[in-house]
Amino acid sequence: MALSVRSKQYKIPSYSLTGDLLAFMQCKLQYRYNNKGALPPSTPVQQWFGEFIHGVMEESFLIWKKEKREFPWSFGEVQEISLEIANRLSFKGLKPYSNLFCDCNPDRKGSCPDNNHPHHLLANDRAFYAINMWGKYLFPLIDENEVKLEGMRDMPNYQNGVSRAEYYSVTGIADVVSLVNVNEITLGNHLVKYLYSYSEIRELISRNEEFEIIIDYKGMRRPANNSEIWKHHEWQLHTYMWLREEQLRSENVKCPIVAGILLYLNELCPSADDCKVLLSEIKDNNTDIIPNSDDISILENGDKEHRYQISDPFKEARSIRIIPYNKDGMIDSLEQFDSVVRNIESCVLDEMKNTRNVMSHWCGNVYEKRRCTACDLKTICIDLGDSRVKPKVP
Repeated sequence: MALSVRSKQYKIPSYSLTGDLLAFMQCKLQYRYNNKGALPPSTPVQQWFGEFIHGVMEESFLIWKKEKREFPWSFGEVQEISLEIANRLSFKGLKPYSNLFCDCNPDRKGSCPDNNHPHHLLANDRAFYAINMWGKYLFPLIDENEVKLEGMRDMPNYQNGVSRAEYYSVTGIADVVSLVNVNEITLGNHLVKYLYSYSEIRELISRNEEFEIIIDYKGMRRPANNSEIWKHHEWQLHTYMWLREEQLRSENVKCPIVAGILLYLNELCPSADDCKVLLSEIKDNNTDIIPNSDDISILENGDKEHRYQISDPFKEARSIRIIPYNKDGMIDSLEQFDSVVRNIESCVLDEMKNTRNVMSHWCGNVYEKRRCTACDLKTICIDLGDSRVKPKVP
């Protein structure tokens, strides 16, 4: 009796919204080496802060949920949480610059040079303001945090025998999913106040006793409204809403999603560079949240002492962005991500055909000063005009 032959393994490519799609759109070469090649950057400061602020917000919520601790929280209380998250990140090999984060607590001197600890460095202050400015409004609304989302899409430009699969998986993690009951709404909650400022959201809420909102933290400043990343974030939230809607439908749960919310947490404590960039955006009319004359005067000073004097309403407005639920917007966002997947798959297939010339398959990046200056790959990047070093495939 002849033994049956095992069928060829069939693996569906999986793409995460932030780790794959957004990373590829920022830089193909960085995506190839840092994501697909698992080659970590030597100074992953941006990655450290992103994971740090996410960890601080999640841990703070768990403490609040257990203890119902009243706001505001002291700098020392927030510092304890910050130290715990920083220690976890250090075990993953992620560490900040010394002038970004103070690792002292009130009873112990850390690596800082004097005894005036803990110091109010940028990451410490941003954690403090994120918890105290948004925690009191956000935490009571949280139903679930770190919600895994996954859906299936047809592989763009599928060709039998050529494409790797007929479908691809799109995945993401929503930082927060809030289930809100209309009867429990209070307009004293600033998150709810911002939601109600949109007529289309008010209309959706008026027709449903319960609804959901999806919230995503960003450890960055608010992008200019004419930038690519501004559009990318909107696509990301629309895609999260689609994934969540599919998830609820599969579970036979009837609860509408009315909006996605982006929280740009760096805006709660801007750096001196952030102030300079914002002033430039205001001059060029490339931002949607404009300060009053008093705040502009403070921004122009730009130093640490003056930054603390920026008004809370302005910082709050800069830090929140609402993306109303919109079917057409969701369809457009999914089509945009299909296009990115098509480009990634094309690069992958080209490299599979010719593994000796990695660079030629992942070129075509747009120069961006802040990203490219800090990039470890600048010495081999063809797009920067320097290909003297031949790369090896990791």
